[in-house]
Amino acid sequence: MTTFPPSSSTIAPPRATGLARYRQVLWLLTSRDLKVRYSTSALGYLWSILDPLLMSAIYFFVFTVVFKRDVGEEPYIVFLLSGLLAWQWFTGGVSDATKAFTSDAKLVRSTKIPRTIWVNRIVASKGIEFLFSLPVLAIFALITRAPLHWEVVFFPLAIILQAILVTGLGLIIAPLVVFFRDLERAVKLILRFLFYASPIIYGTKNLPESFHVVAAFNPLSGIFGLYRSAFFPDQLRPLEVVVAALMSVVILFVGILVFRASERAVLKEI
Repeated sequence: MTTFPPSSSTIAPPRATGLARYRQVLWLLTSRDLKVRYSTSALGYLWSILDPLLMSAIYFFVFTVVFKRDVGEEPYIVFLLSGLLAWQWFTGGVSDATKAFTSDAKLVRSTKIPRTIWVNRIVASKGIEFLFSLPVLAIFALITRAPLHWEVVFFPLAIILQAILVTGLGLIIAPLVVFFRDLERAVKLILRFLFYASPIIYGTKNLPESFHVVAAFNPLSGIFGLYRSAFFPDQLRPLEVVVAALMSVVILFVGILVFRASERAVLKEI
């Protein structure tokens, strides 16, 4: 089934101003993305969890069966999923930001809503998919009898920090790709490298001590540590969390500056 983007007239919500109007349009665009993504697929929602499940099964088999190496916490499948599901949100949001303006160029030009909404709707839709995938993590935690600790209260903080980080990166990448089209391929390569450079299939404490400080400056280390602390309290490292919070805020600030400085040029280019 072919789905056509709505005209600019369908984007404008009923009478609303300021922040309320922004929220309404953001939800309209986010829900449109989710409906298009799932309505054209027979499996729908299942696609959002099949990829991390398959990757988890592969890494679980390789490390626990083939090499019999201790690269995380037990139960390892819960350890893997708590990182992979969050990674899906991160990589999906960043990679889709490369097409935030080019895929909806006519709507971006014709509507008068703040253009940041084209990045924020990607972050929101990928974030909702992440929330939809959490029951899978809960099911495996119950099956493997992984104990739930009081550190689960940090889960919302991890979600907020990740949303800030992905939004900041999206605001930087989305306008720059319009001028430098090769950046889209560069982002894919960087994400591939970052997957192995981040504590997803392993924990920070499994790294040699000489790498601990370097790993702390990867904001994903602190964010993933917050997620995992619900089941593995040892994964919570205060230094990594502080660095993640500071870097996420700084990246968001830089993203806003880059976006504002390039917005007019982007509209002319697209």
